Amino acid sequence: MENKYILDSLASDLKRVALGMHRGSNQMAKRFLKEALRRKDELKQSEVPSYIQNLLNKIDGNLSADYALMCSTLIQNYTHFNKL
Repeated sequence: MENKYILDSLASDLKRVALGMHRGSNQMAKRFLKEALRRKDELKQSEVPSYIQNLLNKIDGNLSADYALMCSTLIQNYTHFNKL
């Protein structure tokens, strides 16, 4: 259950990163990227499927807005359509 909360929060942070980058608000994007990276470290990655682990492994300080939005959507779909 803890992973669900962390993944939901991570998805929200990544969506805010994408929105901030798209709007040209780099300060906002950096702040939420920092939060997303912190949440990624809190997550028990061994308890999530390999495709989510692969997404998480590619999340670093050099995200594009498109990749952040894609990860956000995929993680959100995983948390909403799977029993965690």
